[in-house]
Amino acid sequence: MTEASENGFVSPEECAQAGPLATGVAVIARHLETMPASPGVYRMMNAKGDPLYVGKAKNLRKRVVAYTHPERQTLRIQRMIAETASMEVITTHTEVEALLLESNLIKKLGPRYNILLKDDKTFPYILVTADHDWPQIVKHRGARNRAGEYFGPFASVGAVNQTLSALQRAFLLRSCTDSVFSSRTRPCLLFQIKRCAAPCVERISRPEYMALVEQARAFLSGKSQDVQQEWRTRMVAASDAMDYELAAVYRDRIRAIAKIQAHQDINAADVAEADVVALHQAGGQTCIQVFFFRSGCNYGNRSYFPQHAESAEASEIMAAFLGQFYADKPPPKEIILSQEPAELEIAARALSEKAGHKVALSVPKRGERKRLVEHAYDNAREALGRRMAESSAQGKLLQGVAELFGLDAPPVRIEVYDNSHIQGTNAVGGMIVAGPEGFMKSAYRKFNIRSTELVPGDDYGMMREVLSRRFQRAQKEDPDRDHGLWPDLVLIDGGQGQLNAALEVFADLGVEDVALVSIAKGPDRNAGRERFFMPDRAPFGLEPRDPVLYFLQRLRDEAHRFAIGTHRARRAKGMGQSSLDDVPGIGARRKKALLHHFGSAREVAGAGLADLEAVDGISTAMAKKIYDHFHPQG
Repeated sequence: MTEASENGFVSPEECAQAGPLATGVAVIARHLETMPASPGVYRMMNAKGDPLYVGKAKNLRKRVVAYTHPERQTLRIQRMIAETASMEVITTHTEVEALLLESNLIKKLGPRYNILLKDDKTFPYILVTADHDWPQIVKHRGARNRAGEYFGPFASVGAVNQTLSALQRAFLLRSCTDSVFSSRTRPCLLFQIKRCAAPCVERISRPEYMALVEQARAFLSGKSQDVQQEWRTRMVAASDAMDYELAAVYRDRIRAIAKIQAHQDINAADVAEADVVALHQAGGQTCIQVFFFRSGCNYGNRSYFPQHAESAEASEIMAAFLGQFYADKPPPKEIILSQEPAELEIAARALSEKAGHKVALSVPKRGERKRLVEHAYDNAREALGRRMAESSAQGKLLQGVAELFGLDAPPVRIEVYDNSHIQGTNAVGGMIVAGPEGFMKSAYRKFNIRSTELVPGDDYGMMREVLSRRFQRAQKEDPDRDHGLWPDLVLIDGGQGQLNAALEVFADLGVEDVALVSIAKGPDRNAGRERFFMPDRAPFGLEPRDPVLYFLQRLRDEAHRFAIGTHRARRAKGMGQSSLDDVPGIGARRKKALLHHFGSAREVAGAGLADLEAVDGISTAMAKKIYDHFHPQG
């Protein structure tokens, strides 16, 4: 290898002699000529423009010049340098701004040589709404674009549902939508089972209801002891006054709150708002466990497994995790860590700037916070152990699949397809994806069958449409097959007919190197007696207890579950729609008025102009528009 000169530049002649590594060095050196000595973010890209690495620096020139000395870098970084064909630089005012920008770009672009946090899920919150006279308490996920107070995050939907159920018993707040609320004429079942105060039919006055709302906000804000003490006082007073029914109401509310607190497996009285983050490494892999504490309660925990080089240091991984994890989430006031991240002070300043308030990062050595970290660390160690054991078992199963179907190597990406419909209506196709780490749910896809030429129930035609759309898109978006969008193995639920339909699609598109297998249920559709169909091979089966057969059954059943679920969702959506939804200018209020007046959408469609004009809220012009929609001329 030709060494770079002292100033980091390599001549074209040296590039030709030394190959890709020196070529990459030369590219970097060329960009150094105009690179500023200021804070900022740099991106290294390959010949196709795909991002290889995103980095930040206090002094861009000093940081990037290190890449012109590849002999001082690890083999992994040398490979990155060799692939570098271009660079982009964004300057910032401060190093803190550079860190925030770096985290956002890594999260958005997913460069191959960065430490990556694969986190595509948003956390659920509890929302007490403020856009209605009678506030509603609901589960919320996604952008906070609705007026109200948000409490969380909770680690899982299950934790939110459990908490909501107890809160409804304690505070009797409504959970129904505004449209349901406005249309009620008598209390619903939730009132009967004492989980709602029925404000929809004024079984409670608005001042009394708002008092319950304030108590719920106080409880969710960490003032649970104050709320409980107030209810105990009222319970005793009601009991002394021999109003035992009212006393029982307060007793039940106190029990409901106690039930929420009893489900917390670990709590910290002096930790009001904090995330506890613990990191464990083993076998070149890392698990990071995050516990969420809000209002003095544990809102659950979640495991993360960032992707990184085996040589990555724990401090480097922790720093990358914090930046990417909070890139799209509000940081709490305190983050308690098991491991000090690289550049701790800069990370704390960056998170504080993002949050709009001070965010304290600490690595406790003793006391209550140390106990919380140890608990999180134990969970991280156990989660990583389970994952490594599962990965090992999954690897053996994939090797068995390769041997069964004559593949050159264990498949990295398996795609499984299934269709679902009822007598041809609401037909959908489903694709699920599995690999060495199990089901890849972010890669699942649904296909609403679009063809109007198919005979209802034509499973072969539906399979042809699904596979055609899937692989035409793959050919367009990943023609060189270097983005991981192409499967190593395609499994289809069905027999020889489905296999032939798939082979026709592959032949039409010129797809020649993707293994294709069809799985048919055995006689009487018995699991364990499946038959496998492959091109140029007689149908065959496996012993009922074969673990590879069980693995393939799980794949097929997951595809079936996904397709059925997608079909049911589409059918339910269709059932909830009305022909009035297609009329321009008809919103929820006018639709409701028309249905109340005529009784059904069919009656609206057959109504005359005069009848339509008689409906409250329907002007002469709107009546004409509705009439013309259902009675087109010519």
